[in-house]
Amino acid sequence: MFAAITFISGLLFGLGLAFSEMTNPAVVIGFLNIFGDWNPSLIIVMASAIAVGMLGYAIKNKKVKPWIAKEWQVPSLKHIDAKLLIGSSLFGIGWGLSGYCPGPGLTALVNNPSEGMYFIAALVIGSGIHFIQMRVTQK
Repeated sequence: MFAAITFISGLLFGLGLAFSEMTNPAVVIGFLNIFGDWNPSLIIVMASAIAVGMLGYAIKNKKVKPWIAKEWQVPSLKHIDAKLLIGSSLFGIGWGLSGYCPGPGLTALVNNPSEGMYFIAALVIGSGIHFIQMRVTQK
């Protein structure tokens, strides 16, 4: 049951990304270009994501346990630190320069393979650097 719901959720998420054109870097860059030829259409996507997140937290606050899992898995850190600020800044810079974030970036392997290969290679290398850094700091 968990695998089926996970698959359906991922499929629904992917269809939402495609339908909203979050997989099109030109649309994303147009949204982020607030001082140029701004395309505000992704505000609807953002508002929808916030609404779904708020609904999820409302459900979590009313139910003791989730439907298909043993426990709720929500972020436990509640403070803003340098790692959060640096990481989110790097993410935002990369997203703004390329028009891709990790989810829609995977679609670039099909939609635009020449760009997609570079993006996914950079994603894997960056993830590897993070993994190594985390292993080093834990010792």
